[in-house]
Amino acid sequence: MKKLINAPDDVVSDALEGLAAAHPSLAVDMDSRVVTRAGGPRPGKVGLVSGGGSGHEPLHAGFVGYGMLDAACPGEVFTSPVPDQMLAAARAVDGGAGVLQIVKNYTGDVLNFQMAGELAGEEGIEVRSVLVNDDVAVEDSLYTAGRRGTGATVFVEKIAGALAEQGADLAALVTVAEQVNARTRSFGIALSPATTPASGRPGFTLAEDEIEIGVGIHGEPGRRRGPIGTAAQLAETALDAIHQDLPLDGEVLVMVNGMGGTPLIELYIVFREVRRLLAARGVAVARNLVGNYVTSLEMQGFSLTVCKLTEQFTELWDAPVQTPALRWGR
Repeated sequence: MKKLINAPDDVVSDALEGLAAAHPSLAVDMDSRVVTRAGGPRPGKVGLVSGGGSGHEPLHAGFVGYGMLDAACPGEVFTSPVPDQMLAAARAVDGGAGVLQIVKNYTGDVLNFQMAGELAGEEGIEVRSVLVNDDVAVEDSLYTAGRRGTGATVFVEKIAGALAEQGADLAALVTVAEQVNARTRSFGIALSPATTPASGRPGFTLAEDEIEIGVGIHGEPGRRRGPIGTAAQLAETALDAIHQDLPLDGEVLVMVNGMGGTPLIELYIVFREVRRLLAARGVAVARNLVGNYVTSLEMQGFSLTVCKLTEQFTELWDAPVQTPALRWGR
């Protein structure tokens, strides 16, 4: 294992200290392991909280800031944060208008956020949760009951975050977040595995010419293994899986996401093919992201996420955002 770390047990805490030093707009509570916006909550604004295992950076801490999240709870690598973290986050962002938890559908995340929400409720903080379950690759996996939550998380955090900045109430944020999730689908393909610092070995093995089709962001098995193909063939495989589950039309928001180890030049090639394939179906790519947004340490490969836009989604997507990982319009 070759990694730029000091010790496996210190990876998350060291990274959080580095995050705090690099981004003065964030406040990092090292004791609670909670990342918030510097300056505290804005009175009357709904607080947005998300979180999950580390190793998926910039998800979630990289999306804390104006126009997106108010707080993120990073767990150990590929491990859910604990309820105490989530409760501390809810307290830290409560401005009197309630807290929205954005939860990826992994069993540990779901149970721990539920417990934290109940504890916050006992303290008088109104908490609602939205479950993200956009991955069409498999119905159940090592970590989930039902579909996994992946790239749609970024779309939910951005669009709901923009609406929260406008002063919308908690019920309105729940509605738009659920709508974004319902209109978004994802599919991932891995060319190589990731190695967690604690284990020191790859999470799975692939032959030289073999790929995992439908992989999860923790390296969970996908639909099948098969031979590597061209970028055009792999883009078509991912897009077909999405289109079969959610027929695409009109204008869409597309994210071609790197898993952490894929060069940007290759991601642009994949985006070229996705855009071409969608155009052939009469679907217009109105907005896009290309880059590393939901990673799996150093895994090579990509995930494709497509959201069917509405006029409201587009307006909220275009609204100003200022976070370490997404910045425009401000």
